[in-house]
Formats: sequence, C-alpha cells, structure tokens
Amino acid sequence: MAAFIDRRTMLAGVAGMGFFSFLPTSRGAMMAQDFSHLAPEQRARAEAMHMRMMAALSYERVTVAGADALAEWERLRSAGRGWPIVVGDDDALERIADQFSMADPQVSGSSILPAPRVPAEIIAAAARLRFPADLARWPGAYGEGDLRSPVGEWPEGGMDDAAEQDGLTVARNVLTDQAFERVHILLIPTRNGWEAPAYLRWGDWNACPPPEYHVAALRSWHERYGTVVVGINGDTMNLRAARRPAGRDEALALAREQYRYCPDIVDQGSGTISALAAQLMSSDWWYFWWD
Repeated sequence: MAAFIDRRTMLAGVAGMGFFSFLPTSRGAMMAQDFSHLAPEQRARAEAMHMRMMAALSYERVTVAGADALAEWERLRSAGRGWPIVVGDDDALERIADQFSMADPQVSGSSILPAPRVPAEIIAAAARLRFPADLARWPGAYGEGDLRSPVGEWPEGGMDDAAEQDGLTVARNVLTDQAFERVHILLIPTRNGWEAPAYLRWGDWNACPPPEYHVAALRSWHERYGTVVVGINGDTMNLRAARRPAGRDEALALAREQYRYCPDIVDQGSGTISALAAQLMSSDWWYFWWD
C-alpha cells in the first residue's frame, strides 16, 4: 500500500504562513473557528481567509432541521434546481468548504500550487475510467495484498430487511444517533448526482480516491443499481439504491467491489465481505467512509 499523507498537512508545509498552517493537521479534527490564540495580524489574516473559504463554496444552500433532511432532499430533487447533497451540520459544511478550497489560490493567497480543476475536467477524466477495473491506476490504491478482510460465513438467518430505515447518517450525530438540530443541503448545478464529487472536488486524501474515481464509481452503480448520492460530508457518502443484488453471488461480487473502493467499510465496519453482502441485500442504503 502506498504511503499516505494528509492533504492538509502537505499543504500547510507548502503554504508556509498561509491559512492552512492555522488549521489542525489531523484530518479527523474539525476546522477551528476560534482564532483568538493567534497574534492580531495572524488572526485577521486567518479570519479573512476563512471568510473567503466559505464564500468560495457558492452553491445554493438550504438549511433544515436534521430530522427533516431526507424529506427536504426528496422535495429539492423533484424541484429541478440542481442535485441536492445533504452535507450535515455546521462543522460538516466547513469541512466541505475546506476541502473544496484546499488548493485554491484565491482563498489561500498562494500561487505555489496549481489551481484546482474545474468540474468539467474532473468529469472528463472520469469518463476515461472503467470502474472498478481502473481503480488500480490510482497510485494510492490498495493492492490485493492489502485487502485482507475475510469473506467469512454468511450471517446466520441473513439480516432484517431495512427498506424503511433512514440511512442518511450525515444528518445525525454518529455518537448519539440523534438528528442534528440543523443541517445544510447544497444544490449542485447538475442533473446527474454522480457528478457531485467533481463539483465538490471531493476526495484524494489517504485511502480516499480522487474525485474522478468517485464520479466513475457513482455513475457505474447508478447504471447497474439505480443508486443516487444523497449525502456527502467530510469523510462519508450516503447512497440509496433503487435495486438490490438479486442473490448471494451478485451481492458478494458487489461487496468485493465496494471493499476495493472503500476498504474501511469492511476493515473497520462489517468485518467480513459476507456481512457487507448481506447488508446490501437487506437495505437500500449504501454507506462509505474513509479514515
């Protein structure tokens, strides 16, 4: 497996005294809003850059109670104002904005790094990928020797059908399972939900593939299973499928595919390929998370 480095850590070193040097270097930490610990000049610069960062994410935004997020997503999807993406609470919105503007010289004030790609460039790159076969083309992809979770036994009795369960985890606190008081929904200017990672510049840290690989994966699954992306926060995707695998063999093949795409859902989640496959047969919701 390739050695990974947090993009924020790398950029902090490159940007020197830029905004990213004011942020926590642990990817799991939320971006600090309180810059009071900084010297006045640094604080003023950090606050100004924070404002530019949030302004750069200029897509239309709707804010609702977390408990109403899925219903509002359905309404917005039908309204035709763009593809709605539930991003979660205020912290989640900041992480999305942080990732979106990570290498943007208009935000950082630094021209050391190349300007980020526009959505059309990412979508064009995705069109040249065959998913899942071309995952191996990404230098950071896990090799077969790194994917060590066992197939395991099929869960005894299968799993309870979860068709009616709300799998929109980005709208809830993962520790308490309680809906956030309010969540934000971004309206992405496309009719194709699978293109959302391109518009958000989402991915390309640690074991999480670059945006074009997400676009290729989401497009492939939409064609085969009618999946649509409902939620994306700083490290998680929530998808909902219109069709489930028809049998165990198909479910196992799909689970292996998802494991290659997102190893953490098995290595730190279901534990076995069979357990993931059983979940795919019992629920319309697909969950992806990258550490």
